[in-house]
Amino acid sequence: MELTLGFFAVAIPAVLYAGISKGGFGSGAAFGAAVLLALVVPPGDALAVMLPLLMLMDVTALRPYWRKWDGEAARVLILGAAPGVALAALVYTIVAPEVFGLLIGLIALGFVAFQMARARGWLRVEGLPAGRIAGACWGLAAGFTSFISHAGGPPAAVYLLSRKVAKTDYQATTVIVFWAVNLMKFVPYAGLGIFTPTSLMAGVILSPFAVIGIWLGVIAHRRIPERLFFAVTYLMLLASGARLVWGALA
Repeated sequence: MELTLGFFAVAIPAVLYAGISKGGFGSGAAFGAAVLLALVVPPGDALAVMLPLLMLMDVTALRPYWRKWDGEAARVLILGAAPGVALAALVYTIVAPEVFGLLIGLIALGFVAFQMARARGWLRVEGLPAGRIAGACWGLAAGFTSFISHAGGPPAAVYLLSRKVAKTDYQATTVIVFWAVNLMKFVPYAGLGIFTPTSLMAGVILSPFAVIGIWLGVIAHRRIPERLFFAVTYLMLLASGARLVWGALA
């Protein structure tokens, strides 16, 4: 990976977008930044660049949402995520690096399909079980997909929506949950050699944009309709995910 002008032309908007998503829209689509980066750098490098930035976003977002989360839901999801992260780390040691590009693309397309099914009434999340066992299962899925592509938001969303959590409580819960999950991921990422000096340098350069993105997201949480934000998100993920899948299969 090289830190070229072309890389930053994609990375800066991607990081701002991730910050806005984490700061104002429940973190569910923040993984779109890794999807975009994977179009211009190897998937492993995209994940490596984004993890420290996501951790910085988590810390920045904690203050405005402090103690507004659903404590029980957060505990269940965090405990469930731990084995999911461990399982994903094991998978990473087995599969070829190119497979991760395919997985990132499929997860992006799956996210769009999931949201469209909800919007059209084909899938009713609110009617799903909301107990601790269900939460632990969704937490495991969140930990696994978060490790693979930083896309733990959708599984967590299914559980939180099934509990009918209010908008701000939902946002605060995703902040604390993924603060913990991203901390879990850091050690295996380092142990598996996913981080490189170049990826860490890129993170340092991009860190101001991560903080700005969170600040913009907190403002957007109050002012921008979720429908507009996610409409743009779906189009971006659909195009980017399809490109990654096509490239991996080709």
